[in-house]
Amino acid sequence: MMEVEVAYARPDKQQIVPVTVPEGTTALEAARLSGIVDVFPELDLDATDMGVFGKVIKDPSAHELRQGDRVELYRPLKIDPKQARLNRAKKKA
Repeated sequence: MMEVEVAYARPDKQQIVPVTVPEGTTALEAARLSGIVDVFPELDLDATDMGVFGKVIKDPSAHELRQGDRVELYRPLKIDPKQARLNRAKKKA
């Protein structure tokens, strides 16, 4: 067994859930076992982007975790970062 964390944040609420999982558990399995969906019912774990310590995982259902990993669940971007920079630059000019 190993200890990992599952984290999710909205602008109004954040949660980090510690989870004890067996060796070989994937990021997606850990997210399911954490019960984070009970706290944030709007989450669809199959469609949510995930990462470990800020590094995006391409396939959460195949990425095996290691002791101490923190699985992060990412919200979709509201605006493309390039467009946001362009908007700020136009505002300053």
